[in-house]
Amino acid sequence: MNPNMNNRISIIGVPLDLGADRRGVDMGPNAIRHAGLRDKLESIGYEIDDRGDLIVNRPDVCQTEGESLKYLNEIERVNSELCQSINEEMDKEHFPLVLGGDHSIAIGTMAGVLQHKKKLGVLWFDAHGDINTVETSPSGNIHGMSVAVSLGRGHERLLAIGGIQTKLDPAKIVMIGVRDLDPGEKVLLKALGIVVFTMHEIDTLGMAKVMEEAIRIVSDDTDGVHVSFDMDVMDPLHAPGVGTPVIGGLTYRESHLAMELVSEANIATSAEFVEVNTVLDNKNQTARVAVALIGSLFGERLK
Repeated sequence: MNPNMNNRISIIGVPLDLGADRRGVDMGPNAIRHAGLRDKLESIGYEIDDRGDLIVNRPDVCQTEGESLKYLNEIERVNSELCQSINEEMDKEHFPLVLGGDHSIAIGTMAGVLQHKKKLGVLWFDAHGDINTVETSPSGNIHGMSVAVSLGRGHERLLAIGGIQTKLDPAKIVMIGVRDLDPGEKVLLKALGIVVFTMHEIDTLGMAKVMEEAIRIVSDDTDGVHVSFDMDVMDPLHAPGVGTPVIGGLTYRESHLAMELVSEANIATSAEFVEVNTVLDNKNQTARVAVALIGSLFGERLK
């Protein structure tokens, strides 16, 4: 157990697959639970309050008339509810641990955390940038827009979740493991000056050096750090059960080292693990890896 981390953890499942428009990640929260999440955290020394799953409906139509974003109505509703749930758990001084679901749930997670942490740093582990807007998205899938929305760029209904007055500071976001960006994302990332450690930097500098710099950036003059871990940041060899796998990702040990170093830095105040797709997984391998990584984030060590 990390003695400096809040020892009360609230688990919130969000079985949302509409942001990716691909079935399977809706079963992610229960797959992670089934892989032994509660036992893992309790064995480390934490008190667990599992709040269950938010209710997600499956609309008959993908897009409403006049809208280019897929499933906007339901994604807005679910993220608004998630924002409120996060706010309530942090009111109780619990550490919110969110289980996805696709990465569009980060809109609600970060909006909820921002109610309590106005100067929030974010460690974004992902093969993708998720910083598309309505204008740049080639698919209309909202799971590729979470960072943009949290920065105050995107559809007005998504921006309104949690209130438009508090958004992320691009100088306090660090992306790690990125290796697949759309053209519009490259332009926006450069324009905003967001620090991105691609696999090239990880290969040349090493994960320890990358994490040292990332932790320095997100913890400088912030009042909390959110860890957003998309399982597709890992190489498909280690995490096959993801909806949008990209070859050449983080190894098992690199991922653990990253979580261990975040834990040692005592900076995490909220976290989410997303995009476990059970339909594409092999004997719940990806969910089991997620549980192991969560253990490292919360201070599990061999000695």
